[in-house]
Amino acid sequence: MIVPVTVATIINFAMMLAYYRQELFPGSAGIGEDLGIMFMGRKTPEMLAQERSYYASRASVGHMVEASGWSIWSVVQSVVVICFLIFFAGGYDVCVVSITAGCVLMVAASYKRQHYDPRPQADVRYDDNGEPIPPKKLYDLDGNEITPEDEELITESETTLTEVDYGLLMLFIGQFLLIGSFDDTGVPQGFFAATMGKCAAREVMTTGGCVYWFVVIITILSNVASNVPVCQMLAATFPFATPYQWMQVSFSATIAGNLTMLGSAANMIVAFQAAKVGDRTFTSERHAPFGIPSTLGCLFIGTWLLSVFAVSPDCSVRKDTC
Repeated sequence: MIVPVTVATIINFAMMLAYYRQELFPGSAGIGEDLGIMFMGRKTPEMLAQERSYYASRASVGHMVEASGWSIWSVVQSVVVICFLIFFAGGYDVCVVSITAGCVLMVAASYKRQHYDPRPQADVRYDDNGEPIPPKKLYDLDGNEITPEDEELITESETTLTEVDYGLLMLFIGQFLLIGSFDDTGVPQGFFAATMGKCAAREVMTTGGCVYWFVVIITILSNVASNVPVCQMLAATFPFATPYQWMQVSFSATIAGNLTMLGSAANMIVAFQAAKVGDRTFTSERHAPFGIPSTLGCLFIGTWLLSVFAVSPDCSVRKDTC
């Protein structure tokens, strides 16, 4: 995967500069100055003005301006992530490694919130004359006024549970239930065999010109049902695929998810997170001019490179022929 992914990254990097250079580097005179900004930390007068305006607006509404540089919490998070990658690459159980890393990060975040973060201040509202509006009074069941000191403190469990994206969890649950049931009907297997034609045989599926038609079919399916459930569907379609064929599936399904907004759950997650902070400009119309040429270029160039530099065995693990 190193060669095709590296080339795909270079393609996206070049397209990003071609499409959004003026937005990323306002006031830059050219590519040379762009590289100086990226790698040398230089800033144009326009960039400095935008930073000053941003920090001034944050300070005017009472937000703390974050200090630049690495904090102790950044170091802790980086160490946990590096350890996670080391254990993951070392072949340890993925579930255990993931849960352990997640628990350590949650405990560190809760300790930081409880002992280091400033307490949230009451949201003071003002009327049309600029006078503060007194807070709404709360009363218990007996009619006694509840003072702020008597209010229950928000527990760490409540804070964590409010950060869970339940809508996204329901999306994945629904997808896997639907695809799992759909697999049992045999329709995906029949559709794959009909569309692949002579290339449906395992021996020729990812050889010669068939590999590119194979990638086209996966791209279409990934943008109809999203790329994660498509991999589940393909597992039932050809259970005796070789490791090399699964490498092609994993690469093409991942890249194909960028063709449209609905092609990958990651795209929808980004759109949802942007909408939460008031930015609703990440839409299908803005995604398509970049996503379509980027996906097609990375997909077919990467597929060709993966077929040229393939080192995975061309045998079936489930048939015990490796």
